[in-house]
Amino acid sequence: MLKATEIHYAKARRQLCLTFEHGLKGELSAELLRVFSPSAEVRGHGPGQEVLQTGKRDVSVVDIKPVGHYAIQLVFSDGHDSGIYSWTYLAELIEQQDALWADYLRRLDAVAASRDPDVQVIQFKP
Repeated sequence: MLKATEIHYAKARRQLCLTFEHGLKGELSAELLRVFSPSAEVRGHGPGQEVLQTGKRDVSVVDIKPVGHYAIQLVFSDGHDSGIYSWTYLAELIEQQDALWADYLRRLDAVAASRDPDVQVIQFKP
């Protein structure tokens, strides 16, 4: 079973730094963790029910709670706290973050949404 051996949240950079027992190390931004939360609020209850998260550029992690020996629960500055991040899921986010982030930006662009809070993006097509 995969296990994190070190977890540190760099508050000023809003980065969760992780080290795993098999040697994987990486950093995940609070924004990425928030928009890819494993919660039903973000993922939905089945395929096609995902909810695109917008306006999360400035989100931060305000608390980290252990969940057994297999996961952590993150509490975010926007109040979101229902995602349980297993060690396996966190390792996958580290390994796939570039592709995930590029896809997220494409999805935002496709619906003219913004990473910035309180910014409404409107596309005008004459």
